[in-house]
Amino acid sequence: MAHDEQSHSAVAALRERVKELTCLYAISQIAGQPDISLKEILQGIVDLLPPAWQYPEITFARIIFDGVSYTSPAFHEGCHQQTADIIVDGVSRGTIEMVYAEQKPQADEGPFLKEERNLINAVAKQVALIIERKEAEEDKLKLHAQLRHADRLATIGMLAAGVAHELNEPLGNILGFAQLSKKCPGIPASAKHDIEKIESASLQARDIIKKLLVFARQRPLKKSRINLNQVVQDSFYFFSARCAKEGIELVQALSPNLPEIIADPALLNQVLVNLVVNASQSMSGGGKITVSTRSCDKNIYLTVEDTGPGMSKEVLEKIFVPFFTTKDVGQGTGLGLPVVHGIVTSHGGTIDVDSKVGYGTRFEIRLPTEAKQHDEEAW
Repeated sequence: MAHDEQSHSAVAALRERVKELTCLYAISQIAGQPDISLKEILQGIVDLLPPAWQYPEITFARIIFDGVSYTSPAFHEGCHQQTADIIVDGVSRGTIEMVYAEQKPQADEGPFLKEERNLINAVAKQVALIIERKEAEEDKLKLHAQLRHADRLATIGMLAAGVAHELNEPLGNILGFAQLSKKCPGIPASAKHDIEKIESASLQARDIIKKLLVFARQRPLKKSRINLNQVVQDSFYFFSARCAKEGIELVQALSPNLPEIIADPALLNQVLVNLVVNASQSMSGGGKITVSTRSCDKNIYLTVEDTGPGMSKEVLEKIFVPFFTTKDVGQGTGLGLPVVHGIVTSHGGTIDVDSKVGYGTRFEIRLPTEAKQHDEEAW
């Protein structure tokens, strides 16, 4: 009889071990699938866990990772719970929870077996490794995308510079002859009106060429020691009346005692004007634009935040690509934000964008307070 009990116990223990090994193997199979997202992996893992526990019919599983919850079907809180932390690079990012929905006899850890403690710890470690690998892959993809973007911008910049220089001379001739023609005595009013249209179109084309040259880093930098707060206050004169007319509230939130930086004030003014004008154009029904400054860790930050319609992920990926625009034909050149990007980069800074459809957009520019040892004379 005792032999039969021992045999039965051994078979039960073996069955539990097989379930545990099957679970761990299935997890590795899910994680090894190509083109599977981390969310899909975590949901797949949580569905695998209940059958690996002693009472699968009353067992529910939950993984909480970075505040997001993934649960097995029909999950609900139970009277018994077993948990393990998910530790990624030494930081707790979440937990794995196993729940029994009913009371069960006392075992090694409440109603849970010692082997089940080992299993949940093993799963937590495996999940942490999967997360590390997935995040490393995502970082690598982001880096490749940034490098491709930088290479594309550099190529377009060279082409833009060539085109701009080639167009400058004939455009100057068109503008010059148009202005001379206006001075001819006895010119009919209709002809004068047409010449004024030619002059206006030429000036607009010249402005586009200037933007191309700025984007292509052909304009010499005129750096000096400046206070960014002063640049913001000076720039407000350009668009405060326009914003008020369109029902847009314009707010300054400038940090006092802001460190000075070495920069080109005219170009930073252009950055701010472009960002605020873009924001105002997106808010046809009014709204609020907040321009703020702050300093932190040898950097200063310029932030332009609006309450406009926001941008989709697809639009966000293209906003710094030259000639891309969501505006109607004739309403925009698609050079405003690429020019902003070029100016910020030339000052050794970075620009981050956070936008959500229906919630507005936030541009944050970081500029170093200490000048680089080898400032570029032209960019």
